[in-house]
Amino acid sequence: MDSRAADMKLEDERPEQLCELDDDDEDLPFSKELKATELFVGFKMPSMKKCNWRGDPTNFIGGEFSDDGSFNGSSFDAFNESSSASFRTLDAEITPETADFFVSDAEGDPDSPSAGYSSIEQALVALRQGKFVIVVDDENEDVEGNLVMAASYVSPKAVAFMIKHGSGIVSVGMKEEDLQRLKLPLMSPEKEDDSSAPSFTITVDAKVGTSTGISASDRAKTVLALSSPNSIPEDFKRPGHVFPLKYRNGGVLRRSGHTEASVDLLMLAGLRPVSILSAIVDKDDGSLAPMLNLRKMALDHSIPIISITDLIRYRRKRENLVERTSISRLPTKWGSFQAYCYRSKLDGMEHIAIVKGDIGNGQDVLVRVHSECLTGDIFGSRRCDCGNQLDLAMQLIEQAGRGVVVYLRGHEGRGIGLGHKLQAYNLQDQGHDTVEANLELGFAADAREYGIGAQILRDIGICTMRLMTNNPAKFTGLKGYGLAVVGRVPVMTPITEENKRYLEAKRTKMGHIYGSDLQGSLPELIKPSIDKKDPPE
Repeated sequence: MDSRAADMKLEDERPEQLCELDDDDEDLPFSKELKATELFVGFKMPSMKKCNWRGDPTNFIGGEFSDDGSFNGSSFDAFNESSSASFRTLDAEITPETADFFVSDAEGDPDSPSAGYSSIEQALVALRQGKFVIVVDDENEDVEGNLVMAASYVSPKAVAFMIKHGSGIVSVGMKEEDLQRLKLPLMSPEKEDDSSAPSFTITVDAKVGTSTGISASDRAKTVLALSSPNSIPEDFKRPGHVFPLKYRNGGVLRRSGHTEASVDLLMLAGLRPVSILSAIVDKDDGSLAPMLNLRKMALDHSIPIISITDLIRYRRKRENLVERTSISRLPTKWGSFQAYCYRSKLDGMEHIAIVKGDIGNGQDVLVRVHSECLTGDIFGSRRCDCGNQLDLAMQLIEQAGRGVVVYLRGHEGRGIGLGHKLQAYNLQDQGHDTVEANLELGFAADAREYGIGAQILRDIGICTMRLMTNNPAKFTGLKGYGLAVVGRVPVMTPITEENKRYLEAKRTKMGHIYGSDLQGSLPELIKPSIDKKDPPE
């Protein structure tokens, strides 16, 4: 265990060690004198007998391990008996895929491609020549590869190739000003802020020189018309067979999607920022083509294949979407910190980073990326655990003597906004869980993105971090920013009658992990402190 973590002490009296382990468990990755604070919901331990915790019940888990090693029992009690609630897990284990989020590309030349990929420069050369590029998102079970080329260079032959190898849906990535000029509104305007999904406009066909609009020749003419700066709204029929997509300002530095990647590539190539793209599918069953098929296709047809991660790294080396505006000393109830204010160049939103100690070489830094939650962070709402998580993160960083909390504004309600969050609360009172409520309102379960947070961390000097989170989604997209997650520190806070259903929905439906995927003991659970006196000015 890290020496800083080892030095962390509970303010309350430590409980007695009361776990009995079988004598033959010699190879366990933790001490037989296991403390209650080293147990987390969902953490499988072999041959563990019944545990009875003594000490402050606010801090600790209690329950039994079944014969197969899974934990079934109540979790943290509430702040007091009047609001306490029993909370049982559902035979949860640590998600195996979590290890895949621990990336370590903090070193090396940002222009050097990941293994097995072409360089960004090779892709730019191909695009300038009117050729295809295959763009792949981060490798995982749901990897998606898209054929991409410049819309201004499209031909019937190129569209036929895309239809043959793709999904049949031919999309055109366009910037907002072009969509407005052609009066192409979004299909679902209420989902415009959902960064987890592409933003389709109404479909179109070119009026001149086309018949039904479905042929490769007709669609090529429609794409060329969309790419022309001289086209007007009256040049198109609605609906049609070509699917324009709205590019999000900031591109892959804001949303790591194929639409943003395709338009970014064209701008980097010095071409008109209108792309044509289509998802590549398996020729037999129509599912998204796996990585092996994508590489074979790239080889067979001499098409450069690039990673969105590499494109993020390439752009990040050359530009920055946040600017640091001020730094100030910030004494708090937890201790004395430095407050860094950042302004987003995309939307003018201001964010804050709370820094403790000397970041130095930026290695192995304790980090919390916290999404704004006015109701939880300021008013102490018990519907969620946000305020308690922020409190705990500040305490852990103060005790470690070194770390960063990045506070991202604009993330209210997982990106849906304060007013919509309150509407979601009403739906939850009617029986919906937190995920169902967001979906019922027409939003994604989680519409947040963390690109701005990643750039803030890099500006502060972070290279590798121990990330304080229960949400594996916060690990994605970091690779392109030269950030490496070398460990995950669970943020375990009390479960109450008011928030138990909320936490269970996040665990079962959003993949939140209430446990540890690191071997050995971890930083101890600390009851959120609400009574600690302010330090002297």
